[in-house]
Amino acid sequence: MEVDKKAVIGVLNNILELELAGVVRYTHYSLLIFGFNRIPIVSWLRAQADESLIHAQRAGELVTHLGGHPSLAIGPLLETHKHNIGDILLESLEHERSALAQYKHLLELTKDRSVMLEEYARELIYQEELHAGEVDKMLRKPGEIAVFSEAQSAAIPGN
Repeated sequence: MEVDKKAVIGVLNNILELELAGVVRYTHYSLLIFGFNRIPIVSWLRAQADESLIHAQRAGELVTHLGGHPSLAIGPLLETHKHNIGDILLESLEHERSALAQYKHLLELTKDRSVMLEEYARELIYQEELHAGEVDKMLRKPGEIAVFSEAQSAAIPGN
């Protein structure tokens, strides 16, 4: 079985756009952090922006590898004007979940059809699941072990 190049290029371009949006989003968030914990949070957000750029570049390289044209668009950038850390983390979690869904879709399209693309998708699914897990841990109250749920977002100051 061969890969449906058109479909795969479409998903890779979606990933490229989403990851470029991540660069902008995480950079923007890093500028809006204030308070005692600013420095480590800003560092973490900027590291996420750097990683999103690398992910975008990798997706674009695969698009051209397959003979496609990399998208020049950027994924959705929603400005909620909510700038407390809890809101920023909730938006980050949503962004990570969107990226994860695209990588899982890519895996569906490439499984047992292309080792290179399948391994790429698996690697990025692993990374995105780790990121979502880190954000989940940051959203938990100190001392809480249970996984964060959307219902708990009401308890975040500012929500």
